[in-house]
Amino acid sequence: MTTSPEMENMGSTGDRLALMQTFVRIVEAGSLSAAAQLLGTTQPTVSRRLQALERSLGVPLLQRSTHGMRLTPDGERCFAQARDLLARWAAFEAELRGARDEPEGLLRVVVPHAFGQARMLQPLADYLQRYPRVQVEWLLHDDRAIDDYVAAGIDCAIQVGEVNDPNLVVIRLSEVRRIVAVAPAVLEGRPMPALPEALAALPWIALHTYYRNEVVLHRALDGAECRVPIQPRMSTDSLYALRSAACAGLGVGVGSAWVLAEDLAAGRLVQLVPEWAAAPLPVNLVYPWARHYPARLRSFVALMKEAMPGVVQDVS
Repeated sequence: MTTSPEMENMGSTGDRLALMQTFVRIVEAGSLSAAAQLLGTTQPTVSRRLQALERSLGVPLLQRSTHGMRLTPDGERCFAQARDLLARWAAFEAELRGARDEPEGLLRVVVPHAFGQARMLQPLADYLQRYPRVQVEWLLHDDRAIDDYVAAGIDCAIQVGEVNDPNLVVIRLSEVRRIVAVAPAVLEGRPMPALPEALAALPWIALHTYYRNEVVLHRALDGAECRVPIQPRMSTDSLYALRSAACAGLGVGVGSAWVLAEDLAAGRLVQLVPEWAAAPLPVNLVYPWARHYPARLRSFVALMKEAMPGVVQDVS
């Protein structure tokens, strides 16, 4: 029986690392053929490398069928450990080469839709121009629940709101001011609300990521709190959808001041009870704890610390 080169050289640590790298690329790419394209090789070669790694470890890592593939329980553990091992090995090599400050490779970042589309593309462009050896996968998600960053292949995320996961490093970047706004048409025939209690009588749009059946407002003058019960006509998890619905006259909404600023300036929206506002939301950059972090992540964190205050400021 002919033995493949991968099998002949399993005693080499470097070859074992190469097999693990192939396995990680298969999982990240979603198929053997896609991994082969990323690695610049053929699908049979990728398949042989996977088989060599499985034989070396003595366990199956992937289950394949006509419907696709999925990780076995052993494969899930191997994937998480392999990613961490490869990252630590790369950091070790970079340190020995004196290249720790030369970011390179793929950075996968999860960002909210509004920030990711409207305000963070310029800082991202600055980052890519500054570090030409880095590639970024820019993933837009408003759902903040990521169960396992390592298994999902996510390097870091920008999250709006409090973060209570003890497994994450949390870096406070800025905060978002939130105001109450409505289209003028909604107020036709109604008196302008002078107190927040009067807002309960108006139609509402809920941003159910942050509020559903009640809005809590605070007065800037003295910090007084008012809880306003609401009955939403519409509910959404998208800040952009809330903005569009408010401009269409569907009801009152509480949204980020920077998102609503242009519509307020154009008269499409008016701010209600301006002495009152919802509590500002923190903007955090988060990533999983690890012993070593690649230069591409460290440099991205540094740039975001510098750029984020300008990203979230109100636009007049």
